[in-house]
Amino acid sequence: MTQPGGDAVTPGLWAVVGATGTGKTALSLDLAEAIAARGGSAEIVNADAMQLYRGMDIGTAKPAAAEHRGIPHHLFDVLEVTDEAAVAWYQGIARDIIGEIHARGAEAILVGGSGLYVSSVLFDFRFPPRDPQVRAALEEELELHGPGALYDRLRALDPRTAHRVDPRNGRRIVRALEVLAQGADTHGAALPDEPVTWHEATRIVGVHVPRDELVARLNARAALMWRDGLLDEVAALRPFGLEQGVTASRAIGYAQALAQLEGALTEAEAIAETQALTRRYARRQVSWFRRYRGIEWVEPGIDAASLADAGA
Repeated sequence: MTQPGGDAVTPGLWAVVGATGTGKTALSLDLAEAIAARGGSAEIVNADAMQLYRGMDIGTAKPAAAEHRGIPHHLFDVLEVTDEAAVAWYQGIARDIIGEIHARGAEAILVGGSGLYVSSVLFDFRFPPRDPQVRAALEEELELHGPGALYDRLRALDPRTAHRVDPRNGRRIVRALEVLAQGADTHGAALPDEPVTWHEATRIVGVHVPRDELVARLNARAALMWRDGLLDEVAALRPFGLEQGVTASRAIGYAQALAQLEGALTEAEAIAETQALTRRYARRQVSWFRRYRGIEWVEPGIDAASLADAGA
């Protein structure tokens, strides 16, 4: 990016965000090419928690290497399915990579729909410490009794955080209670009311699709995952420990495919459940990103050159 008069400034940090299935990947690639066309360069940094996992391709709509258009991509395929994705870890490594991109004189394009991961990079977002003993005790409760009782406890202790957490997401509930057990008034791992931007030259672009159209897209996408071989992909990941993965095994689509392989769901039931969960997840994503101040909402297919020129 340049200032009026041509003085060079810090390379920009772009964020391309929005609900799943809205075309963020295509826009990020178009934007990188548009930046290159006007004499700059750009590299893409993944902000989709599930695309961090090696071998989880079909169910995450991960761009294949052949689709990268020669643009450097970062933070794809960096975890094994048995690893636990942690946003505090992601924040550090993503910011380090962005710093390296900027040191090369290139602009960084953060792209993905995992709201907490995106926010951890864009804003002055700090994470409370961990307590392994408290966490282990809570995880034992979760295993014995399920998330319901723990969620009720969280709702009583910290209603604001409980409102933001999926009542069935045992991992998030345990983390929130772990933090509260250490004396914090609130979990805190949510977008601050007055977020402070981490990087001085940040521009956030949200891709918006009308609700009815998005629902149709998501339903079709889930069915296509099965036609494209998701079941075979999941079967191939089982010997690598997919079922033992705390994060990976619960990914939408993968959990349903595992249930189908185990005989707990028919294919039609697995697809229908994946569609319903994806729609619910998309609603949460839209709600999360709507709270970003200064976000520029665009439609899929927008001329990326106009975005790049406006950011010059």
